[in-house]
Amino acid sequence: MSERPWRDRYLVFGAPSFGPEERAAVLECLDSGWVGSGPRVAEFEERFRRYVDAPAAVAVSSCTAALHLALLALDLEPGSEVVTSPMTFAATATAIVHAGHVPVFADCDLATGCLDPAALERAIGPRTRAVVPVHFAGRPCDMAAIGRIAAERGLHVVEDCAHAIEAAVDGRHCGTFGELGCFSFYVTKNVTSVEGGMLVARSRETAARLKTLALHGLSADAWRRYGDEGFVHYQVEQPGFKYNMTDLAAAIALVQLGKVEAHWQRRRALWDFYLRELAELPLELPAPFAPGTRHALHLFTCRVDPARTARTRDEVVQALHGLRIGSGVHYTALHLHPWYRKRFGHEPGDFPSAESIGARTFSIPLSPAVSDADAADVVRALRIALA
Repeated sequence: MSERPWRDRYLVFGAPSFGPEERAAVLECLDSGWVGSGPRVAEFEERFRRYVDAPAAVAVSSCTAALHLALLALDLEPGSEVVTSPMTFAATATAIVHAGHVPVFADCDLATGCLDPAALERAIGPRTRAVVPVHFAGRPCDMAAIGRIAAERGLHVVEDCAHAIEAAVDGRHCGTFGELGCFSFYVTKNVTSVEGGMLVARSRETAARLKTLALHGLSADAWRRYGDEGFVHYQVEQPGFKYNMTDLAAAIALVQLGKVEAHWQRRRALWDFYLRELAELPLELPAPFAPGTRHALHLFTCRVDPARTARTRDEVVQALHGLRIGSGVHYTALHLHPWYRKRFGHEPGDFPSAESIGARTFSIPLSPAVSDADAADVVRALRIALA
């Protein structure tokens, strides 16, 4: 590639879209003197609960924390097997390990990257107790099939909705099909608190237990202990964790949640632009949306087509970087990472769909912070990189 970069500013992949409203909310929180878990967290929990139409919601420090707590709340016997997809971020399987269980992978669908229900059925064994479907890139999994399998086999369902804040099936939000849903507000996510997560639960009783687990196992959270109503003694009801969200994070998240639909519309416009402009390149673009579903449009994934170009994915990503265009790799299949290979004996060829996706896929900027000129630069850079 001989073309020199023409951009003055590097286009950061996944950069958040912040405006004066977020800045004002942060300053208001700082000025209030209450930056730890308090009224803003409670308001965010309630507003998010209403947004996804869930019975209860608990804000935590990350989606990783949410996944860990969700698996603990199932009260599975130690060493239970939990099935998930190898096409996901490390946190999905790491949470299973830290909860004291064994992650068992089932291959994903080659077209969508989501958990393949047929592969799930084949992965279920005598010690399988739960399944964690991952709504990859914001595309809803086939929850009807997964739910049917789980019901027939007596499995718990915890949804990994890190990519899927806006995702829905027939008007029902992802995260509400399973017993628990886990969301991410990391800096690259569609709604961000910079760091943060949310658990949604089918019952308020489960949510109350999760809230206790998220703050050291205390019977009363910090807001109640030091709030306007006066000091409240607490009791340690069980050994818990330091997983609570702060009001400072919630202040940002509340503003972001208010923009969620406008930001989704902006990403949809970028999505349609990329589909049109990249159609002739040697790339496999995202599969069409399934009928009755709403894609969260979190990642616009491109797969290098080896039948039409000699360029590898890594060469394309490096070329984009040289042209000051950021991109992401989502993901190297988890079973190929050293720890999983050593611990569980996984080898290349075990999950061919995930391996194919992991070797050929990269994601391009889709944030609402991406301007029309930025998106045109992404297309121009890809044409150069794949020439």
